[in-house]
Amino acid sequence: MIRLRYGAHGGGQVKTSQGRPHPLGAAPEPGGVNFAVFSQNASGMELLLFERCDSPEPFETIALDPELNRTFHCWHVFVEGLKAGSHYAYRARGPQEPERGHRFDPDKVLIDPYGRGVTAAQWDRGAACVPGSNLRSSMRSVVAAIDGYDWQGDQPLNRPLAETVIYELHVGGFTRSPSSKTLAPGTFHGVVEKIPHMKALGITAVELLPVMLFDDKAPLRKGPDGKPLPNYWGYGSLGFFAPHPGYSRSPEEGKGLDEFRDMVKALHRAGIEVILDVVFGHTGEGGEDGPTVSLRGLENSVYYQLVPGQPSRYVDYTGNGNMLNCGHPVVERLVLDCLETWVKDMHVDGFRFGEASVLARGDGGTALRWPPALWNMELSPALAGTKLIAESWDAGGLYQGGDFPVERWSEWNSRFRDDIRRFVRGDPGLVGAVASRIAGSADLHTGPGHRPANSVNFVACHAGFTLNDLVSYNGRQNRANGEDNRDGAAENFSWDCGRQGDADDPEVERLRVRQIKNFGAILLLSQGVPMLLAGDELRRTQQGNNNAYCQDNPLSWLDWARGERHQETLGFFRAMIGFRRAHRSLQRSRFFDGGVNERGLKDIAWHGCALDHPGWEDPQARALAFTLAGFDGEEDIHVMMNMHWEPLYFELPRVPGRRWLRAVDTSLARPEDVPVQGREKPLSDRECRVDWRSVVVLVSR
Repeated sequence: MIRLRYGAHGGGQVKTSQGRPHPLGAAPEPGGVNFAVFSQNASGMELLLFERCDSPEPFETIALDPELNRTFHCWHVFVEGLKAGSHYAYRARGPQEPERGHRFDPDKVLIDPYGRGVTAAQWDRGAACVPGSNLRSSMRSVVAAIDGYDWQGDQPLNRPLAETVIYELHVGGFTRSPSSKTLAPGTFHGVVEKIPHMKALGITAVELLPVMLFDDKAPLRKGPDGKPLPNYWGYGSLGFFAPHPGYSRSPEEGKGLDEFRDMVKALHRAGIEVILDVVFGHTGEGGEDGPTVSLRGLENSVYYQLVPGQPSRYVDYTGNGNMLNCGHPVVERLVLDCLETWVKDMHVDGFRFGEASVLARGDGGTALRWPPALWNMELSPALAGTKLIAESWDAGGLYQGGDFPVERWSEWNSRFRDDIRRFVRGDPGLVGAVASRIAGSADLHTGPGHRPANSVNFVACHAGFTLNDLVSYNGRQNRANGEDNRDGAAENFSWDCGRQGDADDPEVERLRVRQIKNFGAILLLSQGVPMLLAGDELRRTQQGNNNAYCQDNPLSWLDWARGERHQETLGFFRAMIGFRRAHRSLQRSRFFDGGVNERGLKDIAWHGCALDHPGWEDPQARALAFTLAGFDGEEDIHVMMNMHWEPLYFELPRVPGRRWLRAVDTSLARPEDVPVQGREKPLSDRECRVDWRSVVVLVSR
């Protein structure tokens, strides 16, 4: 069947045929492009074709015939002669009955939920929020060619989690500062330009804050200066299959797909995996007053959870106005198709799921024992080799830390963050909790088959203080966010070391450097998966702002010039990551079980200043030590942590046929703090002096 459709200008023409309902999205193939989109309750569907991303009107409007171009709940059409790079969108006609959950609007231009590319050159959020046509100010999807990209033999790295060191970064903020001196600041290519820095640091994976399409022009509120504050972090996706055009060098041309793949390929060549921070709990369409961009206009009652008995309102356990209906088969399929696409076609190595507990909720928000959306991911062959990491809570109060309802997932360990922050600050009586965190948090991860790698350990992440600010501020400084300093965590377990903010006091600066080293040392000496916040090695500051979600400006951008001033911390992190990589006892695949090595040392033994007396019951304890046995000829490790304000002497265990050498001392300056292997200084005494507020690590040789 061939049908002729005439566009808005009345002069163009294209040939179409019936098309197929699968795959969903726009699929280029010989002779044209097949379009397919889901809508169960729509009574009519139009496909709009545009010549350019900024065309005010389509050159062709194709009205789909419900009898010929619809199979069950999928609308479809094949457009002959159309090629990759073409711009398109939909309009859906149906009941405008919010009281029944239907929000169809035949005037609203909608992007394809499965669209691989999106352009936003004409985008006006305000026009999408009110009734009436937004044709001249809408986003447009881009037909993307998936199979033609030259991967040049790129393959997944499949590095074991136990050997992974994660580096969390924001693609825009990583290089947007002029100090980055990159050719393409704030883009995927900008990340590529900084690969030498990451490789020298020693990290093995980048965890990218959201890179799926989001509305970076959305004014969340106004700052104290009256200027609008945007969605900087990128939570609230509008298109789950499309790279964010704002991170592309050619956003108007919809080339983000290839630029993202260029970045992945370059990172893989450097031995660095790519993990995406994704959120499937909600979308950027927000609540009842939000913009109609895609899902709301195509099938609101299916894609979103609506309040029982009040379907004009959205269930919201995310704090963002809406909640995806992940228990519905269509939404489950959308989520799984999305993840598998990023793995198969984009070569992504894993995902971190923000507010992941939302995915464990069923109808009405009930927490499910066997959440289908999560188990589909767990059992997907395409995702079998990927890293899956959960932020195991949601804004509705469902906290599943250590008890996430799927087995192989890792979890962000906020208990590690809080316990280690308090210990390094000098809070007493925490040695038992600190020992549990260092040993891999087996007390939290009690599920069958759980291992240390189920715990992603961190001291700082994008949400909260940077590591520098953790030792420079006692409280949040968030007035720039326009919420009268009420937003962000009120309790940060921070300490400004005696002077708030930047300090020109040399003693304060030396103490801050030591504290940063203490945090880094403990993080990298702990079992589990360590995660660093990008720029912490350069002492990046947000001037005390611990919730910079709306600060797309130098406050959040990484100032690369700080690296020149803070070589001390940069060198320390490089050396400590190298130390961790060189010792398998710091990368255990299983929890400690009491095994003994050939020298009679247990796999782990806990001490205080006296051997075998860790002070579990001492409410004033601020010191802890432990010995890790090396197996198969590897060095043993002895760690002593003194968070007291005075030096302490620690008794040393005897190792037959070996002697202890000082491998790490956070009280010393570079390069003595982590000397090059072979230049460590031996200890002749049976005890070791550990300076105040410092960590010392010995190795047996």
